Amino acid sequence: MFVVNKKNIETLKIKDTRRLSLRGGFFDEAISSFKRKWLMNREYYVYILTNKYNKVLYIGVTNDLIRRVYEHKEKMTDGFTSRYNINKLVYYETTGDIRVAIEREKQLKGGSRKDKKELIENNNSKWEDLYNKIV
Repeated sequence: MFVVNKKNIETLKIKDTRRLSLRGGFFDEAISSFKRKWLMNREYYVYILTNKYNKVLYIGVTNDLIRRVYEHKEKMTDGFTSRYNINKLVYYETTGDIRVAIEREKQLKGGSRKDKKELIENNNSKWEDLYNKIV
């Protein structure tokens, strides 16, 4: 018996419009509906990281803020944040819709440094690392 759960729904791919027949029932619409509802019930984060001296800003989006900031702090992936020692979480916001999170990320990335600095200072005037407050 096939059970739809969080673990296997992400890997479920329907490559054509044929209905999946399981135990005599048709579940393609139910699976699609479940997948949509499950994705919509998640929490997404847009976040800003900086370095020790608050000189370089990095903006990202994730569905697990604690894990993602930890990965930046531990330099678990090669790239911009590792190269420039960007590991201090100074701002984040949440939404339940990934599309909204991605759009907000683009908006922030397209904004001026002055606007980003103002956003951070309005919420975290001392530019403290917020990571310890969320773990």
